[in-house]
Amino acid sequence: MKKLMIYAIFAFMSAGCISVSGSPNPRFYMLSSVDRDKASPVLNIPASTIIEIGPVTIPPYLDRPQMVTQDKNKMVTFAEFDRWGEPLDSGLERLLVENLTLMLPGASLQMFPSNFAIPLNYQVIISVVQLEGDLSKDLLFITQWSIIDSQNRKMVLTKRSQFTCPIKPHNYSGLAGALSAACVSLSSEIAENLFRVANQQRPQEDTKSQPN
Repeated sequence: MKKLMIYAIFAFMSAGCISVSGSPNPRFYMLSSVDRDKASPVLNIPASTIIEIGPVTIPPYLDRPQMVTQDKNKMVTFAEFDRWGEPLDSGLERLLVENLTLMLPGASLQMFPSNFAIPLNYQVIISVVQLEGDLSKDLLFITQWSIIDSQNRKMVLTKRSQFTCPIKPHNYSGLAGALSAACVSLSSEIAENLFRVANQQRPQEDTKSQPN
């Protein structure tokens, strides 16, 4: 009887090992920044402008390693073996910093939270309102974001941005590429508005610095 039980346990364990080793390996995806020679616009923001990007917040259903898709009936699916290579909110923040570093070459871009000893000029906070990806169609990316004048502690601009990007190829790699492309468009909008805000304030600051 004991021998039969040992054989049964061994067979069960062996079957378990086989099923685990035979399961698919997870695939991990990263968001990619714009190529240096394709960065647009490239704007001459005042030198030594220090900008903090973040925090970036995402809806709770996106706050997970699994990549999330939706079909035409708005049914949400969490991919078991297709996952983000980093937390999605951190990945979006990293990507925005990388893109804006190329678009605003005169500025110093910092990720949130930055060193409190660094005297920030501006902070950009971003909230992802909606992120829908139908692998057979397009990606919808909606954000609400604001620029804060850190020195005067006031919000100088707030905006809602919406982008639709085709998912090609129609798989999770295409989804990561579409979100990366949407982030390039968002980065361009943020860069243009940072440039406008910074240059509007520069004449006032120059006037204050002149002796009477």
